[in-house]
Amino acid sequence: MLLAREFVGYLSRQLVNRLTPTAFETSDPQVGAATIAQVIEEDLSIEDRLNDDVRDLLDQYSDYMRRENVSYQEMFRKIKNQLMVERKVIRAAGRESGDSMKLSRDKVNDLAHKIVSILRKSREFRIRKDPNELRLAIVREMTGLLQLEDRIDRAARQKIRSQKRDIAEGGEEYDLLHKRYYAEELKKFGINLNN
Repeated sequence: MLLAREFVGYLSRQLVNRLTPTAFETSDPQVGAATIAQVIEEDLSIEDRLNDDVRDLLDQYSDYMRRENVSYQEMFRKIKNQLMVERKVIRAAGRESGDSMKLSRDKVNDLAHKIVSILRKSREFRIRKDPNELRLAIVREMTGLLQLEDRIDRAARQKIRSQKRDIAEGGEEYDLLHKRYYAEELKKFGINLNN
């Protein structure tokens, strides 16, 4: 998933904290945040499953790709794009579309629509604004939080790149350092993902 579960939980809690009681009300903020987190996680997992399907398809054609000297990454991209169109999935990765955050603007907007839909259907929530105004407020808050997360992620990556020796991205050492530096950057902004 593009966003860590902990960050999805934080994002959901922040949406509830920032938008209640002006945009909507909930009798239990924890349940409200969990409902929103579930919508986000389920939606982001759709693209994860699609990526798995693409990998399975490419495994079937690995001999052909080797014989024809076809790039795995190129074929992955082509097949993924085709499946996204067929399944009507909105691309989640923002950096691939030039956005300055992990999620694309289209995905944030799509998530906001889905969150408003759930809020309207659930008895846990009472909407106090026009649904479109609520959606726009959700988009605004999510965008701000995702841009902050992007700055934190970039700062953590920069710390790793500034090491005296090269550390390959994707390796165990890189992942451990990224986790540590990411947590340090979160603390600078007073963010605790666990609360």
